[in-house]
Amino acid sequence: MIEAGALALRAHMDAGDITASDVMALTLARIEAANGTVNAIVSLRDADALMAEAATADASPNRGWLHGIPMAIKDLANAKGLPTSMGSPLFAGTVAPQDDVSIARLRAAGAIFIGKTNTPEFGLGSHSINPVFGATRNPYDRTRSAGGSSGGAGVALACGMLSLADGSDMMGSLRNPAGWNNVYGMRPSWGVVPSEPVGDNFLHQLATNGPMARNPRDLAALLDTMAGPDPRQPHGVAQPPSLPQITGGATGMRIGWLGDWGGALPMEPGVLALCESALNSMGDLCVTVEPLAAPFDRDALWEAWITLRSWSVCGGLADIHADPARRDHLKDTAIWEIERGLALSAMEVHRASVIRSDWFKAAADLFDHYDVLALPSAQMWPFDVDIDWPREIAGTTMDTYHRWMEVVIAASLIGLPAVCVPAGFGGPHDLPMGLQLIGRRGSDAKLLRLAEAWHGATDWPDRRPPKLQEGANG
Repeated sequence: MIEAGALALRAHMDAGDITASDVMALTLARIEAANGTVNAIVSLRDADALMAEAATADASPNRGWLHGIPMAIKDLANAKGLPTSMGSPLFAGTVAPQDDVSIARLRAAGAIFIGKTNTPEFGLGSHSINPVFGATRNPYDRTRSAGGSSGGAGVALACGMLSLADGSDMMGSLRNPAGWNNVYGMRPSWGVVPSEPVGDNFLHQLATNGPMARNPRDLAALLDTMAGPDPRQPHGVAQPPSLPQITGGATGMRIGWLGDWGGALPMEPGVLALCESALNSMGDLCVTVEPLAAPFDRDALWEAWITLRSWSVCGGLADIHADPARRDHLKDTAIWEIERGLALSAMEVHRASVIRSDWFKAAADLFDHYDVLALPSAQMWPFDVDIDWPREIAGTTMDTYHRWMEVVIAASLIGLPAVCVPAGFGGPHDLPMGLQLIGRRGSDAKLLRLAEAWHGATDWPDRRPPKLQEGANG
């Protein structure tokens, strides 16, 4: 029943077919059966305490559509009373004194927080491995990466341990794990879901929180719960609820297929072919798909991206780096980002933001002709779980730890909404791949409507679930 999704659970609970206690018991049984071999959910709370909280939910007035539904929170976000390790030994066991803004909204809607979902250290790198909890494994092949940084969330959804999950996305962290785990992930328009009112809230516009789910209706409902301006933060965006807008099909939509960015982005064999096959199938939904030439210089985008990203990462972690004793506990890639950020001049940051502005204008022209731009969710199939990051794609050397995820930056750099939908299975190991559907800022509901039409035609999560392997919880 968990696989049917959170809105379906809500309907059954409201009808009296199932209780919050029943749902919690099913959730804990599924975690016991599956989590030991994939390591998706960490810091799991005591089962008796969770069952007691579910019983309290059964005896209490309905607080919202998530009332009595279990959720595990990404281990970069704070949920009051739960540890927030961020995958770092520096913060292992640190208990959050309060909820983050978007997490408080989930709690207010009635969700029961059962634990956390695994993530890379500080969310850096699209491979959910860290020295606190170890690696999260792909449920379709446990020798392969689950992606990241919302890798634990993607795997928990794929395995039916959760019906929906929160996540965050700077460089594909809601999209790559969705694609590699055959579920749905959404990076909302920047400003729709608030971050935290701490530190700088004016300059850094790359990362955002967002939803993941097993179907687009749950994705829309969770987005609506997380969304809404925080009066303590600038740049907040208010928009009408998405869920009421996603029915009606996608007839007449125009999709521009960007592929490998005019040959500039290396791709492993089979990735483009699978995504193109999915797009051809979208033609059955009465949409038009047209291939596009590269709309902007790839090298300029990359230089702008790594400048602004390092500047942002440095802003968050420079205080740790400044303390030699704490710096020793940072992974090499975190140190690399911080030291690049520290070395940047104000004019280098300015030039990067000018490139970002130019790309925003170029993308606006594209959206005068297309409703959606499409790209693969990753440039390669899930890689060996035992490596830290891929050094090459199709014979092309990767010069940074995140260059292999370059395909996601077109949306991230300028705050565009992007929904990752399952594209099917392929490659040498018959593994999942996703397709990014990218829209103009504010077109979140339109993207979800296309995703809902696609889900109705394919339903990949139910059509190809992973085969669960029992194992003791890790």
